[in-house]
Amino acid sequence: MAGKEPRFYLVQEDILPEAIGKTVRAKELLLAGEVSTVAEAVKKVNLSRSAFYKYKDKVYPFNRWNRDQSLTLEIMLEHRSGILSSVLNGIAAAGGNIVTINQNLPQQGFATVTVTIETAGLNCDPEKLLKLLYNTAGVKRAKLLGT
Repeated sequence: MAGKEPRFYLVQEDILPEAIGKTVRAKELLLAGEVSTVAEAVKKVNLSRSAFYKYKDKVYPFNRWNRDQSLTLEIMLEHRSGILSSVLNGIAAAGGNIVTINQNLPQQGFATVTVTIETAGLNCDPEKLLKLLYNTAGVKRAKLLGT
């Protein structure tokens, strides 16, 4: 989606509001399968559900990127012909090799695609790849799910 590009900052945790760190911890509990619901996760880290939902799509833990790994991306696309092809071409142009791809059925004009790529040939860092994808026409959201 063309428009205002998201900006990212690397900041030390101790200067952030406590709710940001708790949100990350709650997301990690869910991802690791230690809890099965958001309610359990927020209770375990002593965070309100409203705070969790406020920050969950904007806060991610920083992991050192390793070229010999894979990245899993979640991309929300407008349901129009050619958009997925543009996204896959963008990944290929950045040197990413697609390992898996899964597209959910479109709902309300949008479809979510999960793509896992090998990073060995990637010619940019993951943040730059996300910006490239986010700026592709028809892309509503692009985020890193995991490494």
